[in-house]
Amino acid sequence: MSATLAPQRQERSWKEGVLSLVKRQETGLLGVIIVLALIVSVANENFLRKDNLYNVLQTVVVVGIIAVGQTFVLISKEIDLSVGSVLALSAVTAGAVYGSGANPWVAAAVGIGVGALCGFAIGSVVVLGRVSSFIVTLGMLSIARGLTQLITGGLPQAMPSELSFIGQGRVFGGIPVSVIIFLVLVLIGQLLLTRTVFGLRVTAIGDNAAAARTGGIPVAWTRVLTFVLIGTLAGIAGIVFSTQVGVAEAQAGMGYELDVIAAAVIGGASLSGGRGSIIGAFLGACLLGVLRNAFILLALSPFLQQLSIGLVIVLAAVFDQWRQGNLGHLHPRNLRQRLVRRKA
Repeated sequence: MSATLAPQRQERSWKEGVLSLVKRQETGLLGVIIVLALIVSVANENFLRKDNLYNVLQTVVVVGIIAVGQTFVLISKEIDLSVGSVLALSAVTAGAVYGSGANPWVAAAVGIGVGALCGFAIGSVVVLGRVSSFIVTLGMLSIARGLTQLITGGLPQAMPSELSFIGQGRVFGGIPVSVIIFLVLVLIGQLLLTRTVFGLRVTAIGDNAAAARTGGIPVAWTRVLTFVLIGTLAGIAGIVFSTQVGVAEAQAGMGYELDVIAAAVIGGASLSGGRGSIIGAFLGACLLGVLRNAFILLALSPFLQQLSIGLVIVLAAVFDQWRQGNLGHLHPRNLRQRLVRRKA
């Protein structure tokens, strides 16, 4: 009898493992990206060329870097709408410091430090003032953008030529340096989320802040650190972006807030907190990049591009609800039962 049950248990365990893998947001995203890439490559053979694939990755680097930080913030049940403005402020600060005669690396460090300082300011107000992060970061969006205008006077700031390799350099047969920086930050973010005490605390706070506080987790300080993290990454993204285009502009990063949130949510980060994936955020950013590149290669309307990206975000949210088992009420059996009860 036991000999008969053993193969059945193994088969059931194998099926459960496959189903669990299929249900993972990252698996679904990777499948969508592969299918989309195959379709586009059939329509335009230039899509799968090495230079074009590198170009796709390079275009998602800035959004992807910040999406790593946004994932931590969303997991902790907060949100940051100021990242595009903080990106611009960090970049123009670095340009202004360099223009005053400072060492290029010092200028870059100061710019990144400004991003971290903005994150610390946001986190402190959210925690100490008990104000919604939506409101605080919305305010920081305007504050940081106004400061960029004051610093630059509306004029672009020259970036150090010594740092141009960050945004424009290529190594190992053509791989952009910015892409390597992005991949390294994704790896560090994944390890930070899944292999460190900080990552476990962020997840616990997003699941149940009251229980986390009872368990001795410093909820306030951990939340502040998540905003410092995303501010730092926005600063790094600002340096990368400005070295890609060669100048730091006050209008840099305009509208990036929505793309960053979209990449994180598509990647599996829940707006209700407690769940998220850095690898998923990476794939979410890549999916947005592939979509935009496909529309350019196929010469399709940019309005249709916006529509498709919005549709992808909605489908990702629905998939997340299915993955969590929250769509059971839509099962045909349950729908029939509800219909019978209404008739009765």
